[in-house]
Amino acid sequence: MSRLVKAFKAAIAPSFKTIRWLLSIMIPVSLGVKMLEYFGILHWIANLIKPVFSIWGLPGEASLVILSGALLNIYSAIAIIESLDFTIREITIMAIMLLIAHNLIIETAVQKKTGSSPLSMLAVRLITAFTAGFVFNLILPENASHLSNAINTATFSHPPFLEFFLTWAIATFWLILKIIIIIISLQVLHNVLDEYKILDLLSKGMKPLMRLFGLPLQSSFMWLVANVVGLAWGSAILVEYVKSGKVNKYEANLLNHHIAVSHSLLEDTLLFMAIGVNAFWITFPRIFLAIVVVWGVRILLKNRLQAHL
Repeated sequence: MSRLVKAFKAAIAPSFKTIRWLLSIMIPVSLGVKMLEYFGILHWIANLIKPVFSIWGLPGEASLVILSGALLNIYSAIAIIESLDFTIREITIMAIMLLIAHNLIIETAVQKKTGSSPLSMLAVRLITAFTAGFVFNLILPENASHLSNAINTATFSHPPFLEFFLTWAIATFWLILKIIIIIISLQVLHNVLDEYKILDLLSKGMKPLMRLFGLPLQSSFMWLVANVVGLAWGSAILVEYVKSGKVNKYEANLLNHHIAVSHSLLEDTLLFMAIGVNAFWITFPRIFLAIVVVWGVRILLKNRLQAHL
């Protein structure tokens, strides 16, 4: 019991430090994007970029889905998808793009804090996302079936501003509560696993997978956290690993390149499966692309090192 209490106490300080940092970014970004949406600025920006979306086999309305998901999260993108008329094929293309490039502001900040260049992470995610969407448009079979719950958004009107703000504030309150519970729970779990040397066994069990991914063995638990709960929720663990020196800068950067392309394999995949997307198309391609990116980075860095010698 004393070891469990010790693990819990040790989790409190780093958890709340990360929570404060995360909320200092998340709340202003969320409110800012919602204000852009309320006053129609987000729709105006989406209309500007509509014409280019035919490259990915998507209608102009997809621009609002991609923009909302990129700035906020998967939930906001799915909410828009369900209010418009898209085929399953179009939703699958948007899904692979959004699963790679979503919540970019907050998640890029997390990756910066764990040692990677924010511009590099943005470039990797955007290039990979749009490349995946382009390839999907070439290989996915045509499918004309549409979501049956689509509604006509032309008659949609905004609620009064006070009602809009209160709705956002209540949703944000529950989000903050969720963040506090998840981050503290993860930190406690990590400390308990570390205290009882279970992390060592876990790392050994994941050795073949890490070797395939081109990732260091000591990043096994970080990989699990990023893929079970995501970058934002798992930020406390990811940051703590880097700060404590359990992974060095090079190792953390390799992991960041992988999870930039493929993370939250559980929750985000289930969200799109719930609206009819085939799990295969949005799971294995992400893992494959992440492997390609990491091995590409390893080769690039190796060549640079040899060039300097």
